[in-house]
Amino acid sequence: MSRLTVPPARNGVQVLMLDAADRRNALDLTTMQDLVAQLEATDADESVRAIVLTGADPAFCAGLDLEAVGSGELVLEEVEAQAADPWKTLQELGTPTIAAVNGAAVTGGLELVLCCDLAIASDRARFADTHARVGIHPSGGLSVLLPRFVGLRDAIGMSLTGRFVAADEARAMGLVNAVVEHDELLRTAIAIGESIAETDPVVTAALLQTYRELSGVALADALERERERGRGLAVDADAVAARRAAVIERGRTQL
Repeated sequence: MSRLTVPPARNGVQVLMLDAADRRNALDLTTMQDLVAQLEATDADESVRAIVLTGADPAFCAGLDLEAVGSGELVLEEVEAQAADPWKTLQELGTPTIAAVNGAAVTGGLELVLCCDLAIASDRARFADTHARVGIHPSGGLSVLLPRFVGLRDAIGMSLTGRFVAADEARAMGLVNAVVEHDELLRTAIAIGESIAETDPVVTAALLQTYRELSGVALADALERERERGRGLAVDADAVAARRAAVIERGRTQL
């Protein structure tokens, strides 16, 4: 069953919604494969000039489905071979992407935000990196991209503590472009996409590529190094399963 909702594109903007509210839009293998396929298909559609990625309330994305990781159903070392790596796909798209962060964006969900070109947050949005708490090294771009947006000190602080960052602090840190009232989030993100759709497509694509290539260390090299380290460390599935309940409980008290 697909956990991704794809309404018709309008005015050059395609909205993709993670739609598993009962699981806080956690990413299982099927959802990851569906998201990759849809991102690639949308990127190939010349009529679409911007992609808005959001989640079904109350969360944006809780990251990987830790139950699937703990059971061995989802094996991180295999996601790229299974066409199930939405982070790498987002990093390589030519179409500008906008994260419309409607709620909690945690770990792999935070990486989805980081891999988008722009990010607009609801006043209900929260951000956290719990990789260290669940025992999984980042491989979706977090250790490369987070310090580029918020600075090295804040990035290390988020990763080593797993603390939650509220929307206003995220804006002050540079993690998101703007914070808006919750009911205005999707409209705002779509309006930004429509503005992008009014620009010259050739120049926009070239400018986006220039930004990516000139931002510090070559992005592709840095991301590849992180993937190699993250997927080269064995995941203790039993330990992930045991830590899952603690992470969930901690998230409930901090959201």
